[in-house]
Amino acid sequence: MKKLILAEWIAPMDREPIREGGFLIDGERIIEVGEAKKLRKNHPRAQVEDHGQSIILPGLINAHTHLELSHLKREPLPSGGLAAWLIRIIKQNSAPQGELEKNVARAVAIGVKQCIQFGVSTVGDISRNCRLTRSILSNAPLRVISFGEIQAMGERRILLEERLANATDPGDARPNVRIGISPHAPYSIEPQGYRRALEVARKGNLPLATHLAESPDEAEFLASHRGSLRKVWDFVGGFDDRVPKFEGGPIRYAKALGLLDYPTLLAHVNYCDWQEMLLLGKSKASVAYCPRTHEYFGHPPHPWPAMEAHDVNVAIGTDSTASAGNLNLVEDLRLMYRQTPQPSEQWLWKMATLCGAKALGIQTIAGSLTAGKLADYVVFPALDKNPLSTILQEQVFPIGLWIGGSRA
Repeated sequence: MKKLILAEWIAPMDREPIREGGFLIDGERIIEVGEAKKLRKNHPRAQVEDHGQSIILPGLINAHTHLELSHLKREPLPSGGLAAWLIRIIKQNSAPQGELEKNVARAVAIGVKQCIQFGVSTVGDISRNCRLTRSILSNAPLRVISFGEIQAMGERRILLEERLANATDPGDARPNVRIGISPHAPYSIEPQGYRRALEVARKGNLPLATHLAESPDEAEFLASHRGSLRKVWDFVGGFDDRVPKFEGGPIRYAKALGLLDYPTLLAHVNYCDWQEMLLLGKSKASVAYCPRTHEYFGHPPHPWPAMEAHDVNVAIGTDSTASAGNLNLVEDLRLMYRQTPQPSEQWLWKMATLCGAKALGIQTIAGSLTAGKLADYVVFPALDKNPLSTILQEQVFPIGLWIGGSRA
């Protein structure tokens, strides 16, 4: 039976909010959006689900997170910044195989629960243990773009093909889990690894993601193999003098490798000069900005407003609980709202919906309440005449999340 979903406010994201609006769903899909009065008249036999004094938005999209780290708490940043933090994460995740599987299962369960609690219907999940996480996520209500993470630098370069095959095993795909690839970062995978990942992604039309320009130390590491990121290698071991060097910084490096000529999702991009901005603006890539993680590491203000001005698609992510504290994507929007002069709440919400869908390559099925798209939606209380703004100013939590028309 067709269902008519009504509320005081509908925020489709591909148009202005509709007062006293609604949308009609048939199975998992939205088939019509508009004013409640007209929908009721045109579809008198539809089952009505009236959410009253509330606002309905598309299910939120967390474009960049690490669900398998959701068991870790946010601790004070160690002296030494990102490199010291990475070493701490490596230590915390060092466990025998049996214990590792339990830790991953526990972490993913925590992450899924938080996503649902905070209104997130879709995640771009980066996973080193993707065979484990995909198995668990196949039974979760979330939609997941699962990026299998690949590290293959120094003595580990011989593991490239094995890790690439593991990350792209089509047997792991499920109706709610799409397979993707994530060559980790310029300090953990060599140029040939990036090229092979890009080649495989192109051949299979797979989503591709990488961490890029997360730290100012990336440029130094690429150019000389020195700096704080080299200390991570000193800790894990296996670096050698066959690793190629590159002058010009990580964004130009990504351009040279062809990553900007593919719809690659670039996580963080905290450091970007104006010439690099032009490169990104002409590219097919998207950026996933993680506001609370950005603040945690003490980076200077993120250049996302300039990126938007240069037509770069910027989505929002939480990164992990170890850096953001939890997976409440709205808290990242709230931080942006506080930090931005004269913020456009409509645009901030778009970054967590439409822009996130584009970044993950699912813009034809998600990201807005549009006829033909999947019926993924989140309901918030509408406390006044400007609920999109109020949710960003106050601690307002979702009433519920529906994925494919079913409550999550």
